[in-house]
Amino acid sequence: MKPTPLCFSVLLLAGGQGSRMGGKDKGLVSFSGRPLIASLFDVVRPLTDDLLISCNRNTEQYATYCDHILTDDVSGFPGPLTGILKGLTAAKHDWLLLFPCDAPMIDQSLVSQMLDAASADRPRPVMVRQGQQWQPMFSLIPKPMLPVLQQAWQSGERSLMAILTRHDTVAVDCALNDPRLQNINTPQQLLDLHHY
Repeated sequence: MKPTPLCFSVLLLAGGQGSRMGGKDKGLVSFSGRPLIASLFDVVRPLTDDLLISCNRNTEQYATYCDHILTDDVSGFPGPLTGILKGLTAAKHDWLLLFPCDAPMIDQSLVSQMLDAASADRPRPVMVRQGQQWQPMFSLIPKPMLPVLQQAWQSGERSLMAILTRHDTVAVDCALNDPRLQNINTPQQLLDLHHY
């Protein structure tokens, strides 16, 4: 008997400063004539009825690509964990799938791999891993973990990877050169990906 498909919310993380991109809002940088965020939207929109974007500027532009905009309560770009905490709080489903806004090559097969690794009977976080390197911004987090993350934040922890890997995380192993996980952090990387 096939397991029941997981219902999940999606959180696209677009709240960073874009310092290596010259201060530009990475999710809105043009890629193939459209904002980077549009590539992720195309992949995840058909898969969920609860699409969230965490951002700290340009909220009107991002609003066209999601159901709900989330902004940090803490000023000064405190890092992705604040957005993830808000995402888990706002998510209407029992699982929250995370992707960074600067990974335009993700596809539905990657989503399927992550969902297949999850268990509704024994909810544990799922995270992509390349070799020995975990990729915490490519994670699937069960909503019941929210108190654990909140407590870690209050105790000063800011690393999602550190928190999740302490809680029996399930690895989704991907090749070191898997193009789906390519991040665009600099103008040169954006140029290179255009020629990929």
